[in-house]
Amino acid sequence: MPPRSDEPRRDPTGSRRGSARDASDSESRTSGQGIGGISGARAYTPRGRTVREERGTPARGANTEQRRTPRGSTRSGDPFRPALQVLDGGRAAARSGRRDAPAAGRGGVVRTVAPRGPAGDEPPPRRRTTPRAPRRTDRPAARRPYRKPPRPPKLADPRLRLRLGTVLTLALFVVIGVRLVFLQTVDAPAYAGGGVAARTRTVELPAPRGAIYDFRGEPLAHSVEARYVFADPTLIKDPAATAKALSPLLGIPASKLAELMKPRKLENGNASRFEYLVRGVEIPTAKQVLALDLAGIGVHRDERREVPGGDLAANLIGFTSQDMDGLEGLEARYDDLLSGQDGRRVYEAGLGDLAAPIPGGYSKTTAAKPGSSIALTIDRDLQFRTQQILSAGMAGQKGATAAAVIIDVATGEVRAQASDPTYNAAKPTPSDPVAREDAATSFVVDPGSVHKAITYGAALQEGVITPDTTLPIANSIKMGDTWFSDTHPANGRKMSVPGMLAFSSNVGAITVADKLGKERLIDYQKRFGLGQPTREGLPGEASGRLLPADEWSGSSYGSVPIGHSVDATPLQMAAAYAAIANDGTYVQPHLVKETIGPDGKHTPAPAPVTRSVLSPQNAAALRTMLEAVTTVEGATGTTAAVPGYRVAGKTGTGWRLVDGKKQPGEVSSFIGMAPAEKPRYVIAVFVYAPGGGGAAIANPAFRNMMQFTLRHYRVPPSPTGSAPKFVVYPR
Repeated sequence: MPPRSDEPRRDPTGSRRGSARDASDSESRTSGQGIGGISGARAYTPRGRTVREERGTPARGANTEQRRTPRGSTRSGDPFRPALQVLDGGRAAARSGRRDAPAAGRGGVVRTVAPRGPAGDEPPPRRRTTPRAPRRTDRPAARRPYRKPPRPPKLADPRLRLRLGTVLTLALFVVIGVRLVFLQTVDAPAYAGGGVAARTRTVELPAPRGAIYDFRGEPLAHSVEARYVFADPTLIKDPAATAKALSPLLGIPASKLAELMKPRKLENGNASRFEYLVRGVEIPTAKQVLALDLAGIGVHRDERREVPGGDLAANLIGFTSQDMDGLEGLEARYDDLLSGQDGRRVYEAGLGDLAAPIPGGYSKTTAAKPGSSIALTIDRDLQFRTQQILSAGMAGQKGATAAAVIIDVATGEVRAQASDPTYNAAKPTPSDPVAREDAATSFVVDPGSVHKAITYGAALQEGVITPDTTLPIANSIKMGDTWFSDTHPANGRKMSVPGMLAFSSNVGAITVADKLGKERLIDYQKRFGLGQPTREGLPGEASGRLLPADEWSGSSYGSVPIGHSVDATPLQMAAAYAAIANDGTYVQPHLVKETIGPDGKHTPAPAPVTRSVLSPQNAAALRTMLEAVTTVEGATGTTAAVPGYRVAGKTGTGWRLVDGKKQPGEVSSFIGMAPAEKPRYVIAVFVYAPGGGGAAIANPAFRNMMQFTLRHYRVPPSPTGSAPKFVVYPR
């Protein structure tokens, strides 16, 4: 584009645009030959020339007056938008650059601006009324370079931003919603529990322990409600004064109480806030403790085990700890059955002075489940009398031990089982551990001559002897390297089998056993229940021991038949004699009759094990032969006879073994049954006396126990004159 000249532009007539106008200007405007200058352009409005005038198109009428372009034409939609048209002589069309040849004959209205004069002399603008002269077409129009208008800056798409913002917002709300649901469903218990735990209190609800009854339902041991007194050392300001106030009520020295009240640390480093002062306090005493209103001293529900009989059946029953855990005897053996399941109450409570349950707050109570009770086969009255007789016989003996067992022949139920020494099960702490043992199941002895009934019973059953068999009996016999002698010499005379039993002939028993053989003798020992525990029901029962056949020496053929080289307990031997009394059928002895559930339901104990050992005929024959022990003049068991009743039994003298070692002194025993014609009860009495004299205790003790037992159960006396007559030395 050529540079613009500084010379004033000229119109098509050659005059400079923008010069002063005179009267001819008005004429030239009227004729339409001139075009207004720059001053006239200032008064230009969109109401100027039309498109037709711009192209040079003539008006529809030559003399038709040009009309003003109406507002709203296509040239401009805004009537107040200023416009400037600058024309340079006859080159206006060429400089316009918009048309190649302007159209002729088109008129238009052009508004010009008159030259400014002095103030107030400027004439008002005038409107051209004549058509403008057509533009020259002989000149080529100069094309003005086309400039593309600058495009506005491209803005980001708002829809994308809106979508992204919506997605992010929705995602945020989803995350928050999921978290809220998670907190309300999954984490709610944990958060709730965390808050509740800080303000909840737990109270244990002890389950009552089951009772132990005798076979008639009389309590031998049971639990009663009590209280325990405790201390919180962190709240006690003056332990000495507090202990002094409690000592008369609790029966505990003030010094001991003060020691318990001293502050102490737990394993985790925290101060102890609970110390037992005493357990099992009676309720009236506990109320007196509360009445003292001592800081740091409290009382709570407890349970105390009571044994009404004191030492009655103490060696059987055993005892419990202060926490009601069975420690010995039946209390320990049936602890799982007797123990109940403690309950618990958890509730919300306030703090400080408001430490009470919050109404409507969290509260959950798990009821305690009481333990079951057991009913024994023990007869409380018979047990008492048995212990009394045994204790009287053992009076004055030092280091002695005794045991007595009473068995119901038909059922195998143990009606009494006594030991001496004994203890008070209600207060077991100061007792001697030896006194707490049950001698009937833990007292292992060489039974001695009471074992001869097994030897003769096996020989009868195997047909080695008959009730009428007689044998020449020497004063002694050598087996292996050992001589065995009789205390009542026969001097080689023939003796009947009842005579051998009456005078407890060792030579006669060894002779019969030698014909029987060791294998068959061992077999019958097992059948009678030796060498294995009876499983009566007490914990820690000894099993005894039988000498295996491959361990027999030459002397064993003499010692085993007469009850030596054999380990057995008083209960095992009593059960063996009960088999003889029960027509040859062994019935497992047992102590537990039934269990009683918390709901009162009675469940019988499992049936005892039974087995046949002897035929009824051989058992009856053996019982008859055993009667000679209490009826033959000068026999070993006459002091055990019970007036009015036929008694069959056998005396014995053995040794006590501790860890397999023979102890000083002897074990005297008597095992018998009555009435012999139809036995109801078997009683075994064993007495270990280090200084001797056991036989003087065992026989009378048996007699007194059997007499009381028969009368207690109202067993009719034996018919008069029914006792058999025995010949010891038949001709």
